[in-house]
Amino acid sequence: MSAATITRPSPQELLLSGDWTGQGMAAVVGQLDDFPLNSGVTVVTAAIARLDSAGAWVLAGLFRRLREHGGKLEVRNMSPAYAALLTVAEGQMAAVQTAAKPPPPSAKLEALGRQGGAVLEQGIALLAFVGESAVALAGSLAHPARFRWRPVLFNIRSAGFDALPIVGLLSFLLGIVVAYQGAAQLRLYGANIFVVDLVALSMLREFAPLMTAIIVAGRSGSAYAAQIGTMSVSEEIDAMQTLGISPQELLVLPKFFALLIALPLLTVFADLLGVLGGMLMAQVQLGVSFDEFAKRFVKAISLTSYLIGIGKAPVFAAIIVIIGCFQGFRTKGGADSVGRHTTRSVVQSIFLVVVADAAFSVAFSMLDL
Repeated sequence: MSAATITRPSPQELLLSGDWTGQGMAAVVGQLDDFPLNSGVTVVTAAIARLDSAGAWVLAGLFRRLREHGGKLEVRNMSPAYAALLTVAEGQMAAVQTAAKPPPPSAKLEALGRQGGAVLEQGIALLAFVGESAVALAGSLAHPARFRWRPVLFNIRSAGFDALPIVGLLSFLLGIVVAYQGAAQLRLYGANIFVVDLVALSMLREFAPLMTAIIVAGRSGSAYAAQIGTMSVSEEIDAMQTLGISPQELLVLPKFFALLIALPLLTVFADLLGVLGGMLMAQVQLGVSFDEFAKRFVKAISLTSYLIGIGKAPVFAAIIVIIGCFQGFRTKGGADSVGRHTTRSVVQSIFLVVVADAAFSVAFSMLDL
C-alpha cells in the first residue's frame, strides 16, 4: 500500500497519486487547507491507485470548498468507477448539509394560519366524533339488549361515589369562604341575616355545579383520556374494530350515561355541604343560629334557583365525557402522546365548562330567571 500524495507541478495544477483510502490519507489531510481557492485549479487523478469512500469524502470536501469560494475546478483522467464513487460522496455530503440547516423561521402570519388550521381541523374532528357517538347512541336505544350496564355501574362508582370525599370537602370549604367574606361586609350594615341569601344563591346556582364539574373534569375526564389513549397506543381500539365491536358503544356511552347520573347527584351533595359550611361560619362570625339560617334559607331560595344549578350538571357531564374520550381517541404514538392528550382533555374540559356556565348566566339573565 502506497501513501496518498499531492504534488503541484504548477500553481494551478494538482496531481493526486497513491492510495486515497482511510489508511493512506494520513499524510495529506493536513495539506488540504493550503490550496488556493480563488483561482482555476486542474486536478489530475490518473495516478490514484486506490480510492474508497473515505477518500471520496475528502475529495468531495475539497471540491466543495473550491466551488464555494468561486474557484474553477477541472478534474482530468479519473476512472469511471472512481468518478461514480465521488458523485455518490458529493450527493451524501449535500444531503447531510441540507438536513443540518435549521428550517427558516416562519412568518408570524404563517404561524398564525397554521395554528388556525390546526384548531379548525380539531373542531371538525370533534364534530365527527360527536356524530359517531350520536349514531352509536341511536343504535343502543334501538337495540337495548346489547347495551352494557355493568360498565355504567362501574363508572358511576368511580366517577361518582369515589369522588364524594373531595367534592364534599371542597364544597364545605367554599361555603365557609363565601360566608366569611360576606360576613365582613354584612356586619357593617347590620344585615347579618342576609348571609343566608348570599350562601344559598351562590352555592346552589353557581359554585356547587361549577366546582363539582371542574373537580370531575380533572379527576375523571383525565382518566377517560388516559384510559382510551393507552388503548389506542396499544392498538386495542383497532382490535375492537377488527372484531366488529364499536369503540363508542363500549367505551364512550357507558361513561356518558354514568356521568349524566353521577354529576347531578354530586352537585346535590355539593349543595348540601356548601350550605352546611356557610351555616357554620354564619353562626361563628355573625351569630346567626342554625334555626334562623334554616328559616331564612327557605325564603331566600326558590325551586327555580335550585333546579337551575342542578340543570347545568348534565350539560357539564356531556362536555367532560365528550372532550375526555375525544382526546383519548386522538392519541397516537407512545406514552408522551398519552400524557399530552390527557393534559389537553383537562384544560379543554375546564375551559368549555366555564364557557358553558357563562353562557347559562347570560341566558338566564335574559330570561329573568
